Amino acid sequence: MAKHDTKEKLIQAGLKTLLEKGFNGVGVQEITEVAGVPKGSFYNHFESKDALGVEIVERYGVGSTRRAVLTDKTVRPLERLRTHFAALNDMFIASKFTRGCLLGNFSAELANQSPAVRDSLAQLFAKWTKDLEVAISDAQAEGSITSKARAGDLAAFLLDAYEGTLLRARVERSRAPFDRFMTFAFEQILA
Repeated sequence: MAKHDTKEKLIQAGLKTLLEKGFNGVGVQEITEVAGVPKGSFYNHFESKDALGVEIVERYGVGSTRRAVLTDKTVRPLERLRTHFAALNDMFIASKFTRGCLLGNFSAELANQSPAVRDSLAQLFAKWTKDLEVAISDAQAEGSITSKARAGDLAAFLLDAYEGTLLRARVERSRAPFDRFMTFAFEQILA
C-alpha cells in the first residue's frame, strides 16, 4: 500500500470517528482499526493525535464546498447567505441531529487542550467569517441589508449564533433552533 493511501485512510478514519465520538472519545488504536492499517503506521504519518486533529481541521476547511455559494457573485448576496445556512440546516437535520460541526465540536473539546488544534480552528473560523462578510458586504452595497453594522461584525455574530443553534438542535433533536435562527437572522438581523 502506498504511503499516501495509508495517510489518506487515516485522515478519513479520523474524520469519521472523531466526528462520531469526539476527539477524546477515540484513540489511535480505533482510528487505525477503522482505517484498516497497522497501529504503527499511524506514527509514520502523524507525530500525535493532535497532529492528526490539525490535519483534519485543515482538510475540513479546504474540502468544504458548502461555503462556495457565499462568494458566488452570480447569486444575489442575501440569497447566498440564506442558501448557505439552509443547506447546513438540511445536512444536520438529515443526520437526525447526531452530527455536529467539526469546528464547534473540536472547539468545545480542544480549545483548552491543544494549542495546535485551537490555532487551526481559529484560522478556519476566520475564513468562514470572511466568506460570510463578503456576502453581507455585497448585500449592504446593493441595499438588501440595511444594517449599518460592520459586515465583519455581522458575519462573526451570525457564525457564533449558528454554532450555538447547532448545539441546541442536537440537544433537543429538533429543527426548531434552525427555524428560529433563520427567522431572526433573515427577518431581523439581516433585514
